Amino acid sequence: MKVATIKTDHPDGQLAVVSDDLTIWHSAGARTLQAMLDGRTADKQGPDAPFEMSACTSPLPRAYQFLDGSAYVNHVALVRQARGAVMPEHFWTDPLMYQGTSDGFLDPTKTIHGDEAWGIDFEGEIAVIIGAVPRGASREEALAAVRFVMLLNDVSLRNLIPNELSKGFGFVQSKPASACSPVAVSLDALSGWSNGKLHGVLNVDLNGKPFGRADAGVDMTFDFGTLIAHAAKTRDLAAGTIIGSGTVSNRDASGGPGRPVAEGGAGYSCIAEQRMVETIQTGAPVTPFLKDGDRVRMWMEDGEGRSIFGEINQVVTTQ
Repeated sequence: MKVATIKTDHPDGQLAVVSDDLTIWHSAGARTLQAMLDGRTADKQGPDAPFEMSACTSPLPRAYQFLDGSAYVNHVALVRQARGAVMPEHFWTDPLMYQGTSDGFLDPTKTIHGDEAWGIDFEGEIAVIIGAVPRGASREEALAAVRFVMLLNDVSLRNLIPNELSKGFGFVQSKPASACSPVAVSLDALSGWSNGKLHGVLNVDLNGKPFGRADAGVDMTFDFGTLIAHAAKTRDLAAGTIIGSGTVSNRDASGGPGRPVAEGGAGYSCIAEQRMVETIQTGAPVTPFLKDGDRVRMWMEDGEGRSIFGEINQVVTTQ
């Protein structure tokens, strides 16, 4: 099943069921995706209509919780290496996770607002929407709770992060609202889903040029079952909780820190990672963070080249 949420006057929008090829949609019995997750039926209720991505908000426009992990430890290792710091061994066995903004996700085509001095960056991620998970759930129990998968742009303000982290409490100002793909997909409709991971290339373009082509299933240290169980260690997770993977990141085939797409590499799913590689290789970053008018696109295709989740397509404005 593929679902989307149509923008309406209500903050939670109207749930719609979308055809596999993303050409047709119709309204569902449950008014919202949250109602469906809480047990309402999603049976067809209205006539078919042409699917319009521009009419979509995020599948869950607001959620009870958004917890974002760092499942691709290669990304974390590059951060440490660029800073000249040793990465603790437990980072390979104990996931990092923060609690993000969940009371309002950006539409897939919503403008990213910010000040260039803040270091505006995108982060291409995979996210899951889960059913209820009890406190202390095992990895297997947690994985069984995954209901839908979608793409996520975790907008990050890099130049605000160091000051916030130095206080020891984590992200607030440096992590504004994220955007989700227009379509969320159930596991039975995802051929690339296997053992808690989504296999497939996450395409990221910056200003019309390929920036990232990392495979989401290749170097994922912690699968979604592990991430969800980590979050549920001391708390119940309500149906409708969103769990993010963290920045999708692949090791370079040569064993190095990674190469741009233009040089035959898998590229990067965020600007910060390219800047880290530049720092490791030359001593200083060269690639700038996002500027006014920059456009970021994220999407994933199936084996026949068709879009699975629709696309995140956002422009930056500093006005």
